[in-house]
Amino acid sequence: MKILVTGGCGYTGTNLIPKLLNLGHKVICIDTMWFGNFLKRHENLKILKKDIREIKEKNLKNIDAIIHLASIANDPMSELDKNLSWEVSSLSTLIIIDKAIKLGVKKIIYASSGSVYGIKKEKKVHENLSLKPISLYNKVKMVTERILLSYKDKINIFIVRPATVCGFSERMRFDVTVNALSYSALKKRKIVVNGGNQIRPNIHIEDLTNLYLFFLKKGRKYSGIYNAGFENLSVLSIAKKVRKIIPSEIKIIKKNYDPRSYRLDSSKLIKIGFKPKFKIEDAINDLKYRFQKKQIKDNPKFYSINWLKKIINRKKIY
Repeated sequence: MKILVTGGCGYTGTNLIPKLLNLGHKVICIDTMWFGNFLKRHENLKILKKDIREIKEKNLKNIDAIIHLASIANDPMSELDKNLSWEVSSLSTLIIIDKAIKLGVKKIIYASSGSVYGIKKEKKVHENLSLKPISLYNKVKMVTERILLSYKDKINIFIVRPATVCGFSERMRFDVTVNALSYSALKKRKIVVNGGNQIRPNIHIEDLTNLYLFFLKKGRKYSGIYNAGFENLSVLSIAKKVRKIIPSEIKIIKKNYDPRSYRLDSSKLIKIGFKPKFKIEDAINDLKYRFQKKQIKDNPKFYSINWLKKIINRKKIY
């Protein structure tokens, strides 16, 4: 297959694209490269340094499937420039899917977010529950989903609502829960927990990238919306898992912390045959090993919020 991956130089895409290439697919990666490019050259990989807001029909010619990862990645980043969030996610998706259908693309797999449900009292947050987004990021993801679903009769659409991703990537992120706590423990032997009772669903980056491969093989009868998260744990529980593997001190701060709490139930995904293979402990152990082997660098681009703020301040976005 010939596959277009938007945002392919990001945290997830950097792990996903080599897997696609190893399976024999031809891949086109479109990314602004605001956070760099850590992909290795390959004869079947074409990397375009391009803003998806400016995508052209020629970029979609002869494409069989699109894995749409590009977006402003989380709540704090979205708030840095609200127009940018709407444009990169919702507006660009409308442009992409319109051109994709016109050019005969058969499938689009979209990376939404498990946070679109908002704060739920239910312990099993499944796909049939109402969406009550509480942040700009949540709202942007919800609207983008609805844009895609309005075309479901014309193209095969899979919408993935991932949990918080963890684990190693050449394009690391040190601002997601497991990674942040693990790296703090490795560097400082100290973990600062803000609050601690907030629940975070989690998914290992290897499981998430394998899920995108899984959906590439699935036909229209399986199209729809799927949660993707397998360990719903409090932030404090995650910190304790980190401390067990990386000896460190936990410091709890009870003032001015983020109260958002999310759960995910992924029974629907498991019922159609997907089986997660990795746990939070696997991510922590791998990060520890790579840190000890000096395979993890403290690159300022790995702190996505701060780096995007610098880019916006330098007016390199528009």
